[in-house]
Amino acid sequence: MRNTDPTPQQILSDLVALPCLPGQPNATIAEAITAWLQGGGLHVHRIPGPEGDRVNLFASIGPLDQPGIVLSGHMDVVPVAGQSWTGDPFRLTPRDGRLYGRGTTDMKGFVACMIAAVPLFQRAGLRRPVHLALSYDEEIGCRGVPHLIAALPGLCALPAGCIVGEPSGMQPVLSHKGKLAVEVALTGRAAHSSDPAAGVNALYAAASLAQRVQQAAEALSRHGQRDARFAPDHSTLVAGVLRAGTAVNIIPDHATLAMEVRTIPGERADSVMDPVLAAAEALVAAGAALSHSVTELARYPALPPEAQSLAAQLATWTGQSPRQSVSYGTEAGLFHAAGIPSVICGPGDIARAHRPDEYITGPELDACMAMMARLAAELSQ
Repeated sequence: MRNTDPTPQQILSDLVALPCLPGQPNATIAEAITAWLQGGGLHVHRIPGPEGDRVNLFASIGPLDQPGIVLSGHMDVVPVAGQSWTGDPFRLTPRDGRLYGRGTTDMKGFVACMIAAVPLFQRAGLRRPVHLALSYDEEIGCRGVPHLIAALPGLCALPAGCIVGEPSGMQPVLSHKGKLAVEVALTGRAAHSSDPAAGVNALYAAASLAQRVQQAAEALSRHGQRDARFAPDHSTLVAGVLRAGTAVNIIPDHATLAMEVRTIPGERADSVMDPVLAAAEALVAAGAALSHSVTELARYPALPPEAQSLAAQLATWTGQSPRQSVSYGTEAGLFHAAGIPSVICGPGDIARAHRPDEYITGPELDACMAMMARLAAELSQ
């Protein structure tokens, strides 16, 4: 690190200037973060994924044989294509008390605070460790962090908790729904539209499958399990994208339907999706399509509200009462599934995420740093 401790805003400025889009190599930002952490004397573990061009990062401060706390953030940000920004989205721009730039809220603000807090943690004399976990491809279905979580047993004692720093206004959040998104591809046989019987219309098959999704969604709404913490208070199923055909005078020989299920804690996404996928198989068996394939687009489990004690601590540190649930999903469900109690708590507002002129404020970064200081004090006892 630099001769003087860098501020979160200084680090955030550098992070915003390193666009790291999901589904693409992340070496540039991973190397920059590694250099910061190594400059502070930390050993940084690079945990690759199967893609070969993306890595997670993991570093620790304090005794590794003790159960500590994970601070979790992701390095990737959503694209800016098609958005109208008033400035360069990849240059941190202070204006009217706000710090504008892609990823400032989701979630490079928290990552900047993680890095800025390293000297603070080092000076605290931690008796229990803090772990810095940085993942890739969170924005396209939490694809990177499972490989980091799988490596944890070889890196440290099982952590006692995890704070996922997604933007929550520094309000501790206990739970969120899970998600499973898939794309079903159906193949037919092309023919001239003047003789439809000579072909097999994949569009019709996909439309039939979309109707099956709608029926299943209505059944969930009427008869599904309930959880009053969420709105809507049940799992949901939605068909979102249908693609088929090249010209009106050609029978479509290929169609794809993308759909997602979002599940309340306690309900398995596969139990909702499997009957729909079985309907796709039935369409093939009935001759409505010649074949089909299924591609999983995203998957993460729901986060049940079980980290009550960690949330209570965060409430005292942040001065904000815990919130029972949020509608968006995070990596917290995956840490929970690995036996690590997890909560969401980070600076910024989720309403600003993924939008043009995304921003965070200096006081929001300060509030996050205050939480880091309280965490350091707690881990030093």
